[in-house]
Amino acid sequence: MYQKLAAEFVGTFWLVLGGCGSAVLAAAFPHLGIGFAGVAIAFGLTVLTGIYAFGPISGGHFNPAVSVGLWAGGRFPGGYVIPYVVSQVIGGIVGAAVLYLIASGKAGFSLTGGFAANGYGAHSPGGYSMLSCAVCELVMTFMFVIVILGSTHKRAPVGFAGIAIGLALTLIHLISIPVTNTSVNPARSTGPAVFVGGWAIAQLWFFWIFPLVGGAVAGLVYRFLFEAASAEPPISGRAVPFSGESSRTT
Repeated sequence: MYQKLAAEFVGTFWLVLGGCGSAVLAAAFPHLGIGFAGVAIAFGLTVLTGIYAFGPISGGHFNPAVSVGLWAGGRFPGGYVIPYVVSQVIGGIVGAAVLYLIASGKAGFSLTGGFAANGYGAHSPGGYSMLSCAVCELVMTFMFVIVILGSTHKRAPVGFAGIAIGLALTLIHLISIPVTNTSVNPARSTGPAVFVGGWAIAQLWFFWIFPLVGGAVAGLVYRFLFEAASAEPPISGRAVPFSGESSRTT
């Protein structure tokens, strides 16, 4: 269990440092800024690399909404949820701390730029309303967890789940960075919010509730869609690639 929790800690640390770091350090870098597309790719790459590095140890969740969704989908023991979430949150905070140490070394650095924190209303990058942001976070997290559950199903091609999951997170960021700065992950939201304080802490509840609800609903839908399908023969002669459930989630 300690190895699993350590893997979740390091994986979430990497996600926050890599994803949020790209937003803080490189998104608007003079003349060579990577922009929204670059940040989206960075988040996808952190998850993709983290899954292949730590998936064999812990399943590679790196996200409380994923752990809750896997539990709701019957793919993760309920007794592991809270320890996983605690490790993920600590990893996210430590990742944000390292990012702060790096970013604050530049003259003129200020947290007023948001430090990649998530927000709604006046703190939404595009000024989107609370309702728009709630729908966005819930639906994007729902689809993210559905992709995770589907790509790691026993009928999915073996070894490709990390690619599908990383690309899904990239797509989600391409859609929703202008809306909420993209959370779909309470641990990712918590790390930067701890350092920004003020409005980021006041709005943090939002980026816990809606991703967790989206993940839980995805788990329930997975049970209906995929577990019922498990009793059916393969479609059009498609071979079942292996007999067991994949251990690699995210």
